[in-house]
Amino acid sequence: MSILTQPIADSNGRPPWSLPRNVRTTRIASHFFWVVTFLTSHTSSALAADEPQNGTSPPATQYFAIHGQFTYVEQDTDSFNAPYAGPNSLSPAQGRETTDLTLYMGARLWPGAEIWINPEIDQGFGLDNTLGVAGFPSGEAYKVGKNQPYFRLPRLFVRETLDLDGEREAVAADLNQLGGDRSANRWVFTVGKFSVADIFDTNQYAHDPRSDFLNWAAIDAGSFDYAADAWGYTVGAAAEWYQGAWTVRAGVFDGSNVPNSVHLEPGLHELQVDLELEHRHEILGFPGKVMLTAFETRARLGLLDEAVQIAQATGNPVDITATRQLRDRVGADINLEQDLAQDLGMFARVGKASGNVEPYEFTDIDRTVSAGLSLKGSRWTRANDTVGLAGILNGISAARERYLNAGGLGIVIGDGKLPRPGPEQIVETYYSLGILQQLHVSLDYQFVKNPAYNRDRGPVSIFAVRVHAQF
Repeated sequence: MSILTQPIADSNGRPPWSLPRNVRTTRIASHFFWVVTFLTSHTSSALAADEPQNGTSPPATQYFAIHGQFTYVEQDTDSFNAPYAGPNSLSPAQGRETTDLTLYMGARLWPGAEIWINPEIDQGFGLDNTLGVAGFPSGEAYKVGKNQPYFRLPRLFVRETLDLDGEREAVAADLNQLGGDRSANRWVFTVGKFSVADIFDTNQYAHDPRSDFLNWAAIDAGSFDYAADAWGYTVGAAAEWYQGAWTVRAGVFDGSNVPNSVHLEPGLHELQVDLELEHRHEILGFPGKVMLTAFETRARLGLLDEAVQIAQATGNPVDITATRQLRDRVGADINLEQDLAQDLGMFARVGKASGNVEPYEFTDIDRTVSAGLSLKGSRWTRANDTVGLAGILNGISAARERYLNAGGLGIVIGDGKLPRPGPEQIVETYYSLGILQQLHVSLDYQFVKNPAYNRDRGPVSIFAVRVHAQF
């Protein structure tokens, strides 16, 4: 098991998953009810400050905002077939939980400029400490887990919007966004610490594990190996140019000091460049957009075939670190978002990345296809409810198959051998129940065939409960 995914035991030396399920759930529930009480008691005043004085006035320019969110996810696997296991395998009949509490504090520095800081408290573990499936089943699970709550600062950035021309459009107050207005044609510059996925490969129907799909390969293109630390954040800068129906984005970001690390390499010594072209359109009066996203990573990365050849020649275990040197890994994906009706939307992604180079930050996927639907509950008088359905197909190169079969370990997978490889096939569905406008409880189910590309293990059923509150 990688040192980056070593669990941290409690004060009695017990790992968190050795605690009885009712003890873990009771402990989290006590924190949850306190947070919900706080959030709901502060919601009315927070919303009133953001609303315009009348229905026809443009939104007033907002100069300061505080928002917050709380998310709890409990996931369990069934007793699936597992005739053998390796260091990075998914285990049958287990349960894990994650919790995070985030504040979003923003202020306007001058016209067009905002600064945001997002302090966060996290706790918990993904299934098998976030190992065992390339399309990992929880976007709320980081690659670093702790039994006790711990503090992080995932975002601290400045965003500058320079208006050009075109019609004025309203900007609703939201997380990391001050209310006001802007021109349709504009430049937007973002500098600081944030996630590449905050800006690139976004999709309103499949991008937020706190409110829509949970699977990694649904909320982002599974082959998009974006620069990040083990929590998914980095330091860098991005520029966006909005002109008519088009947007062009470009960014440069720090990468990890070694692949999948908790530490970033400062000074862009290992870096990634991201480019994106977006076009917005209407089909039969319904809006949509399509995006082409590409990345190039320049970092100390290993070659899979070379690692296998060295192991065969020496009789030693496969060691990808022995082949690392400065080289490139590239990839691209197409992302579609389309409204089909007033309350129905769809998403689709297809992506591919270099197949003989080890993944740098995200997960072990060389090619991916995903698509799904999102339906609001207004059709059954539940306007705050949402039901989603997605299908995902992940694949790897022949070089990665040979590497895994020789006992090599990926970022999140590695069963010790892979004699019968097959594509990961995942179906996810969820129902999000709006208890209040600011409180949702979701039931999520995922069916995973060939977890970690292994026909000998699974299929796996994964059940989840998600509680999300936001103000």
